[in-house]
Amino acid sequence: MSGYALVTGASRGLGRAIAERLAAEGYNLYLTCLKEETALKEFSHKISEEYGIISCPEICDMGDYRAVDRLFSHIRSLDVLVNNAGISRFSLMTETSPEEWDMIIRTNLSSVFYASRLAVPMMLKKGRGDIVNISSVWGEHGSSMETAYSAGKGGVNAFTKALARELAPSGIRVNALACGMMDTDMNSHLSEDEIREIIEEIPAGRMGRPEEAADAVISLINGPAYMTGQIVTLDGGWC
Repeated sequence: MSGYALVTGASRGLGRAIAERLAAEGYNLYLTCLKEETALKEFSHKISEEYGIISCPEICDMGDYRAVDRLFSHIRSLDVLVNNAGISRFSLMTETSPEEWDMIIRTNLSSVFYASRLAVPMMLKKGRGDIVNISSVWGEHGSSMETAYSAGKGGVNAFTKALARELAPSGIRVNALACGMMDTDMNSHLSEDEIREIIEEIPAGRMGRPEEAADAVISLINGPAYMTGQIVTLDGGWC
């Protein structure tokens, strides 16, 4: 069933792939990013032309509630929310500044609360809706040198389970997709040797593709109405 969907962090990587799959499913889209305005607008125009849908690109800091509130002032209807916006920093905990910690937590976790808080009333009016939060295997297992990122994604997982309990009686499902090693720019800080070593640990023998994450999101949206509050792992058997 098509309708209106919001995908945050949609200019590249997982968000871009997810947005295109939603367009292929017939959804009209609201797309956000923080910095890559030209790339987002070009992508938005491309999928509008290709799939015959309405796509509205918006520059928005999803970790700033006032900015998110302004974004939602332009949204009149919403059926699907994909909370994908996120950043990472690779450093020792003791070398992570309080400012970096705050930035990572508000971008990766607070943004999920802000967008969900404003999306849910629209879904309640319809008696249905889907929220899919893009998480990480590090939200459960933790990653050395990524304490803030791991903490934020762990919060996303707990938020997903708690909100699913609140909204299940209203017909709104809340699930999360916990990704493993994906072939995106977020892993650009790793050297070729480091990537090779990680891939050797993954039973599937490769990194995941953004298109596979997009397929998983569509599966969650189109899945059974009884499926909510789940943290679905996509990691090639790694964790």
